[in-house]
Amino acid sequence: MDTFKALLVEKDEESGKTSASVKDVSMDKLPAGDVTVAVEYSTVNYKDGLCVGPGGGLVRKYPHVPGIDFAGTVEISEDDRYKPGDKVVLTGWRVGEAHWGGYGTRARVKADWLVPLPAGLDARQAMAVGTAGFTAMLAVMALEDHGMTPGQGEALVTGAAGGVGSVATAILANLGFEVAGVTGRPEQEDYLKSLGATRIVARDEINEATKRPLESETWAGCVDAVGGAMLARVLGQMKYGGSVAAVGLAGGAALPATVIPFLLRGVNLLGIDSVMQPYDNRLRAWERIAKDLPMDKLEAMVVPATLSDLPTLGRDILKGQVRGRVVVDINA
Repeated sequence: MDTFKALLVEKDEESGKTSASVKDVSMDKLPAGDVTVAVEYSTVNYKDGLCVGPGGGLVRKYPHVPGIDFAGTVEISEDDRYKPGDKVVLTGWRVGEAHWGGYGTRARVKADWLVPLPAGLDARQAMAVGTAGFTAMLAVMALEDHGMTPGQGEALVTGAAGGVGSVATAILANLGFEVAGVTGRPEQEDYLKSLGATRIVARDEINEATKRPLESETWAGCVDAVGGAMLARVLGQMKYGGSVAAVGLAGGAALPATVIPFLLRGVNLLGIDSVMQPYDNRLRAWERIAKDLPMDKLEAMVVPATLSDLPTLGRDILKGQVRGRVVVDINA
């Protein structure tokens, strides 16, 4: 019987507890799909931490193979858009949540969910980018589409030492922006400056809610991975016509803000979704990543891992203890 190696998450029906371990899984257990991919690399996102661990309401049934991102080589294709040997990338589409994902040496998915690996990137680099970097690029593109250009003032990145924040910092700096990075971990200052941040903002300086609906105009634009009180505070500090691209809710889903920044300063709050992003915009984002993300900066973010490391890394990322971009060598 043909098998593949995977991180399999199983659930004890009596206790409701889940456990994850590397196992050999029969190929006939793979879900339905048009394309079977020999997976080479994956990565670790916050959603992966939930799916490897408690589930977080994302996993529909067990046993389950998590991994919301993967890059690899097409092995079998029933779709004319792809043929054996093609290099492909997948992010989003609830793969790794509702559908078995990239934490195995094989994955079977719908052809519509794949994009060709962009020229200039290999599979490992694509997973150093992953959903986090893809989301960061979508955020930068949205800010540009709403008029943000270098020279208008500082661009703020909240949660700057995380996956999205790290890539956003490197891209914005490479594009010529002055980048202020927010972090609650002072020991990350040298890391953020190596990515191009021109100054570091302590989280405590900007994490407190204020009764003032407007403060001094400070930021020309912002990539916000935190949400909550910090996002509300940032909205009141934006320059006239500035935009905030909201990509996460590490600080909470509630938004204790007023409409005053929108009405008196014309501030834009831009929601960024990477999961259901249309194909053409996915291609545009990946092409921009290959062009505008310095590969040396990307390499500086990488933390290498294997399938057996994932249970621990899943717990760590839920605690906010993972810096940069974890790259999982699926075949190691």
